[in-house]
Amino acid sequence: MGSMFDSSPQAPFKVLVIGGSYGGLSAALNLRDLCSGRAPRCGEPAAEGEPPVAPMQVTVEITIIDERDGFYHLIGSPLALASESFAEKAWIKFDEMPALRAPHNKDVIRVRQGSVQAVDPARKVATFVARGAGLQTEEVRYDYLVVAAGLRRVWPVVPQSLRRKQYLFEAAEHIRAVTGGRNGVVVVGGGAVGVEMASELKLVHPHLKVTLVHSRDKLLSAEPLPDNVGERALELLREGGVDVLLPHRLDRAEEIKDESGNVGVRVHFANGDSMLADQVIMAVSKSVPTTTFLPKDVLDEQGYVRIQPSLNFPSETPNAADHFAAGDLVRWSGIKRCGGAMHMGHFAAVNVHQRMQQKLSGAEPKLSELSEVPPMMGLAVGKKAVAYWPEAGMTSGEDVLKAFFGDDLGFTICYNYLQLGGDKAT
Repeated sequence: MGSMFDSSPQAPFKVLVIGGSYGGLSAALNLRDLCSGRAPRCGEPAAEGEPPVAPMQVTVEITIIDERDGFYHLIGSPLALASESFAEKAWIKFDEMPALRAPHNKDVIRVRQGSVQAVDPARKVATFVARGAGLQTEEVRYDYLVVAAGLRRVWPVVPQSLRRKQYLFEAAEHIRAVTGGRNGVVVVGGGAVGVEMASELKLVHPHLKVTLVHSRDKLLSAEPLPDNVGERALELLREGGVDVLLPHRLDRAEEIKDESGNVGVRVHFANGDSMLADQVIMAVSKSVPTTTFLPKDVLDEQGYVRIQPSLNFPSETPNAADHFAAGDLVRWSGIKRCGGAMHMGHFAAVNVHQRMQQKLSGAEPKLSELSEVPPMMGLAVGKKAVAYWPEAGMTSGEDVLKAFFGDDLGFTICYNYLQLGGDKAT
C-alpha cells in the first residue's frame, strides 16, 4: 500500500478550516502533522515500549479563514481588558505566529482574513468575502471542511476589532475608562465572565472600587454546577476585595454629572437601591453561534451544528463524511471550554486524515469519536481559582490557579499545547 502511494502522484487534498481560534488552529496544525507523517501534536504519546506508528503522508493544502488577523486568546479577555501589557500578549497575528511561518509551515497552511457567507456541502464550495474586497465574493472549493468559527460574543466580553492594531487601541481605551474615575466600576452578571472580569480588574488595579452585581441569590446560577462552586467563587471574590451584591437586578443606568462637571453613572436596581459608578460593564449577554453561513438543516433551533460523535455533519447532509464541526458552535454535552475546542479540533484532524487514507488506499477509516462530556469548569478569581469536575468535586486555591491557568489566564498553557511556537515542526 505504501509503495503504491509513494509511486503515484497525488493532487493535494484541499481542506478549508473556518475559524482560526482554539478549535480551528488545533484542526489545521494536527492535520498538518498527520499529513507530514508525524504524530499529531495534541495526541496521546505512544504507550511505553510501543513504537509510534507513522501516519500516512498525504499532500494537503489547508486554508484557514478567519475574520481576525490573528489568534486572540479568548479566555484571557478579563485580563486583556484590565492590563495593557497582557493585551499586547493575548493577540498574535497569524503572519507572525511561528507555527504558521516558514520553515515550519512549508506553505501547507495558508490564512486568509475575511468572512464566509455561505457553504454548499453538495458542491463542496464556500462563498467568501476577503477583507477589503467590499461586496465582491469568491468561491473557495474544498475536499474537506472543518467549521470552527465559535460563538459571536459582544463587547465588552470580547474585543470587537478584527485587526490587532485596532484591538490594542480598543483595549487601552476601555482600561482607561474603567480605571480613571473615583466611583469605581460596576460589573453586571455573576456568571463565569462577570466573576473573572471583576476579579481581574481588582487584581490588576487594587485601588479601584469594583462591584459585581447579579440578579440571582447565587453566583454561576446558569451553570449546571453544584451550589458550593458558586459559593466558593463568592468567598474568593470578597477575599480579593470585590464588593458583591446578590440578588440585585439592574433596572437602569443613567448618566449624570457632578458639580465639577465629571460624568458618572447612577445605577438603579429593581429593589429600589442605587449607587454611583464611573462605568458599568455588562457581562450578561447570551453568545450566539456564528453559523448563519451554514445550511439550516445542519443546525438545531439555536443555531448549533448537530454533529455526530465523529464530528461529522448530520448523516442526511450531502457529503456528510467530508464535513466536520468543532468547538463552541457544536451541539454537544458539557460546558463550552477552550480545552474542549482543542480536543475536538484534534479529533476532526484525525478523522479528516482517516478519510484521506480511505480515498487513497481503500482502508476502512478508524474514526475518533467524542464521548459525553460531564459539566466541568475552571474559574480564575484573583490570586486563586475554583474548579469543578466530577471525579474530584470542587477544589480551589492558588495551586488550582497555577494548574488551570498558570500566571496568564491560560495563555502559555494553550500556546504550548498547540505548539504555536513551531517547536514540533521540522
